[in-house]
Amino acid sequence: MAYTGSPAQLKAVASSAIGESDLVHRDGMWFLYASVEVAEAPSYEPDGFLGVDLGIANIAYDSDGNRYAGTRLNGYRRRQLRLRARLQQKGTKSAKRLLARRTNKEARHAANANHRIAKTIVTEAARTGRGIAVEDLTGIRERVRLRKPQRVTLHSWSFHQLGGFLAYKARRAGVPLVQVDPRYTSQTCHGCKHRDKRNRPDQETFTCRSCGVVAHADRNAALNIAERGVESWGAVNRPHVASPRSQRGV
Repeated sequence: MAYTGSPAQLKAVASSAIGESDLVHRDGMWFLYASVEVAEAPSYEPDGFLGVDLGIANIAYDSDGNRYAGTRLNGYRRRQLRLRARLQQKGTKSAKRLLARRTNKEARHAANANHRIAKTIVTEAARTGRGIAVEDLTGIRERVRLRKPQRVTLHSWSFHQLGGFLAYKARRAGVPLVQVDPRYTSQTCHGCKHRDKRNRPDQETFTCRSCGVVAHADRNAALNIAERGVESWGAVNRPHVASPRSQRGV
């Protein structure tokens, strides 16, 4: 059976051990899903960390000040939400079929966006010799308090999928990745470490009530996450240093 794909995909299929494969019929076309075994690159000692803050207004914002998939993607998601609501209201068989197709299309769109974001972040970290620090997403849906429109956005976007893509792409590229505790990263000033929930007057703005620094709120959070990445990496990988008392045999 003849098949085609991107040059990288064809090279992987030709040169790597092939695992499970599925032939899928979708939207009038046939797709071959072939899993291959790819060797992981050796990990390196990172020269600092690139912090990544995951959010609602911006899917991701890194400590270098790069914003990923913001207003444009959110607009797409709102349009899809309105369309799904209209189709659900109709309730006809044709509407249900179309609803299923639109839902699958949105899931593929989200996965493609997450792939592109993860690839860009991992590539930049590898280029600069840094690791990646990302917030631990465990319980994010229960932990975050949001207004109703933001809750819809949170539940309709796969934060865990993006985190998973970052993890496996980093592992494949040999880029160290650590997950850090995200608590108070949005309320703490990266410069003076003053923490106050009033430091975040709105969604985008961070204004420290102690030192007066003004920054984009997501950038400030990403800088805090990057710093926690350095601390976490050092705590795990730093060799145990004996105390002066133990060295003296006291």
